[in-house]
Amino acid sequence: MNLDPIRRSLRIRGLTPAFAIPEAAGGRLEEASIAKAALLEGPVVSAIPVGLRSPWPEPVAYLDGIQRSELVGYLGSAPLLIAEIAAAVRERRDRRLRTVLEDRRRLALARPSVLAAAGVAVAGLEPVALPEDDPPHPIRDLLNAARALDRARGALEIQLGSSYRARTESWLVVDGVLSESPRWAADHRMVAISKSHSILPFDGEDLERYLRLPAHHRSSIYVPATRSLAPVRSWGLRLWPWEGRDLLHGLVRVEVAPANGTPETADLISSWILADRAPISAPDRRWDRLLYGIHSVEEYLKSRAV
Repeated sequence: MNLDPIRRSLRIRGLTPAFAIPEAAGGRLEEASIAKAALLEGPVVSAIPVGLRSPWPEPVAYLDGIQRSELVGYLGSAPLLIAEIAAAVRERRDRRLRTVLEDRRRLALARPSVLAAAGVAVAGLEPVALPEDDPPHPIRDLLNAARALDRARGALEIQLGSSYRARTESWLVVDGVLSESPRWAADHRMVAISKSHSILPFDGEDLERYLRLPAHHRSSIYVPATRSLAPVRSWGLRLWPWEGRDLLHGLVRVEVAPANGTPETADLISSWILADRAPISAPDRRWDRLLYGIHSVEEYLKSRAV
């Protein structure tokens, strides 16, 4: 984003221009922890072979979003960030992907007093007010901005996903989780694929078995402990061999509605996911946890970023 005009306008209005890309500009914040899940399949976590890969039923759509932000200035020690969020749904019919829904927004994130002082410098941007209960703290305010940006991006993705669902009952694959939306969590034609493992569902020997899943195997089905407001069913799935790399290589977490939390459905959905893995040559450091359709949405959104 070319934000130099905004920085020049901030200087005129008494703010101190600054330049930095926050560490959390590209994705959601999560604290590493263990939240013990309730097993639904067997007494201990097991590695279950998925079987033959099979393509998703046609048509199938993919939903993902992107976010990025830059620090543009300070009012005293309180920061002002400019951000862009975008989301899209791409649908595959007859082996061809096309974009059917898209939305993009530009945000100004700061304490209300900073937004007021910035005035016309942030005119036309969607204001996102950060908490002003405590005195300004540049690090805390940046963390609050990152969390607010996560929420804004999540809300945009939910909006597009709900719009797509209103027009069709086709399968919809989401990058992230279903449990952010009660409606999504109950949708038997939606599947969420999470690449993040900051929150792990087990400890001890169960965790070791979960993290050491062989390629093309899934874990036992479980109920995530942190999703009580919108209950889902989940399992781990290894897309690619991890040996010689690290325990998380090729490992994704799958979320589905409770109605799909049966061993037979978990095997079927896992076979669809395995058939849709991104190619090894995908130019992304997370290629081992990407699906081709999700990767297509990300590349489309990045190509249209302003």
